[in-house]
Amino acid sequence: MNTKLTADYILEKEFKKSMKGYNVDEVDQFLDLIREDYDQFESKLAALQEENERLKAELGNSSRRSSAPPVTNNTNFDILKRLSNLEKHVFGNKLYE
Repeated sequence: MNTKLTADYILEKEFKKSMKGYNVDEVDQFLDLIREDYDQFESKLAALQEENERLKAELGNSSRRSSAPPVTNNTNFDILKRLSNLEKHVFGNKLYE
């Protein structure tokens, strides 16, 4: 991300003065406000980039660990028995007619 403005560039920006120009003090106050917001934006962006790198490293470390499938004590017989009980409950006696 390449930005064209920096906080220092905004601070040091000079405008040409003319008879029908803007109020210099008002422009300076507005540029000060922009600079403050820009500083906050840059610090927030830096913090988010740092957190992003940390999370990427954390994700990389967790994917290196062996991920075995969860161990279940259910066998096919247990599953079929549960399914049968569920069918009996849902369909009742209609299942055997």
